[in-house]
Amino acid sequence: MTIMMKYLVVNVVLLFTVGVISETTRPNIILIVADDLGWNDVSFHGSSQIPTPNIDALAYNGIILNRHYTPPLCTPSRASLMTGKHPLTLGMQHHVIEVNEPWGLGLEEKLLPEYFREAGYRTHLVGKWHLGFFRKAYTPTQRGFESHFGYIGPYIDYWDHSHQMSANSTRGLDMRRNMEPDFGVNGTYATDLFNDEAIRLIREHDQQDPLLLVLTHLAPHTGNEDNPMQAPREEVEKFSFIKDEKRRTLAAMISKVDQGVGHVMAALEETNMLNNSIVLFYADNGAPTVGQHANGGSNFPLRGQKYSPWEGAVRSVATIWSPLLNTTNRVSNQWIHVSDWLPTLAHAAGLDPIPIGSQIDGQNQWETLQNPEEIGRTVLMNNIDQMHHYSSYIKEGWKYVNGSTWKGKYDTWLGAVDQEDQVSDEEYAILLSESIVGQLLPIDLDEVAEMRKAATVQCTSRSKQTRCEPMRSACLFNLIIDPCERNNVAAEHQDIVKELHEDIERYRLVAAPPRNKPGDPLSDPKYYENVWTWWEDELDRLQDFKFPIAICLMMIVIGAILMAMVKPILCPSVNRSKFVGRD
Repeated sequence: MTIMMKYLVVNVVLLFTVGVISETTRPNIILIVADDLGWNDVSFHGSSQIPTPNIDALAYNGIILNRHYTPPLCTPSRASLMTGKHPLTLGMQHHVIEVNEPWGLGLEEKLLPEYFREAGYRTHLVGKWHLGFFRKAYTPTQRGFESHFGYIGPYIDYWDHSHQMSANSTRGLDMRRNMEPDFGVNGTYATDLFNDEAIRLIREHDQQDPLLLVLTHLAPHTGNEDNPMQAPREEVEKFSFIKDEKRRTLAAMISKVDQGVGHVMAALEETNMLNNSIVLFYADNGAPTVGQHANGGSNFPLRGQKYSPWEGAVRSVATIWSPLLNTTNRVSNQWIHVSDWLPTLAHAAGLDPIPIGSQIDGQNQWETLQNPEEIGRTVLMNNIDQMHHYSSYIKEGWKYVNGSTWKGKYDTWLGAVDQEDQVSDEEYAILLSESIVGQLLPIDLDEVAEMRKAATVQCTSRSKQTRCEPMRSACLFNLIIDPCERNNVAAEHQDIVKELHEDIERYRLVAAPPRNKPGDPLSDPKYYENVWTWWEDELDRLQDFKFPIAICLMMIVIGAILMAMVKPILCPSVNRSKFVGRD
């Protein structure tokens, strides 16, 4: 029996036994997260400039989550995934953790791997952490993951795995296997390292226990500022049809992630784990087209980019696949937030219900995924940032935006793609069918065309526009008919503006204060053999070491003083003048 036939047979059986399976055999859960991946930089959203055939084949056989939302930045997004809570609840709503800042996700929070480990799962993290490391207690293996291979800060060089904050700061290694720095993998491309580690964990997994594997890629986030866009030369050459050099390299960076999705799926199939697995792929936030850490990504036709109130920042690429899903091969327009994944996956795995907070915290969406008619959540808080003075909030399809980031620098539509720099439909079909996932799972090209069309965002006519100036007054958009946020309808719907504003003020009053702290110069890796480490623990250790030394030195000094005092009594001095001149 071929792999495809085997999948089809098992999938049919699973449709009738999903309840039994979920109760008796906990599913393996594989989360794959891309960093700063643009909405328009996967080909299942309609653009063929950067083909992502493995991700697409997964999406066409699963559910394309076309209204999947995340916070607009990395640290808040990851905090939300790990806790099932909105960053406002956690004090993680403002900016990311810079590598020299002594703060992190609160230790009072119980994290996703802790819940699953208690239920008998083997829990592994590969790749990025970025939730604090100034003390060991904040690092992955102290917070529920039994293993971690990757980096603990915001980003690294793809080849030497160092992190450099700025041109004038120290370059320090940020690559670890569990708690120990890993110097031995220097020179190996980071995306390949993480893909290979994920595959190794799958192949070596003892299937007596279920697996939770979280693969959080560096790509396509930029590396250090001195060499931000990095990919193997042979991979870049595959995209010679893209004229823009930065996007050509970006395509290669994304292609490496796509290949990894294929190899992970193949490893699950090889080990007979695929038929009892849930595979989720998503982007942590939108792409930064321009500005700091710009990778040239495209969120077009969505408005804005990473670190802004707009859809280009918070409406993220996402798809989920599993034989345990009743209805697949579809595009979902149900509202889902990244905080929903903890309670949703916990339910799918048969764990005890995760406590639910307010409407903006995580909700169990498993039934929403199983039934296209389910409404699911209706409220999405993008952010209330009291430091940047903006708020962005969605309720029943209405979006309220008041204020912006960076003085409105990212308030426009960025990253339109050159239509000539794309593969043809025929080339795309071949890439899709010949991909690893396309060989594992059935591909119906007519169905693909329909799903791809349904997943492509269509903007309203440019003639129907009322300008939004959020730095002056609040704006309102009807995202159901205006997903590109072109037509501000605040003037026509003042009652809705008032209602959403009141919601925001209510959430503002109960929001946790931001945990952010200023940088600490003692974090500098030059003090720790050029390795980024938990510097406050190291300073404590040094202080503990200094204390006994100080005691010893004090005792030596006291001893010397006492000897000086008693020596004249015990050893009277001799008058050497009496012996002068004697033989």
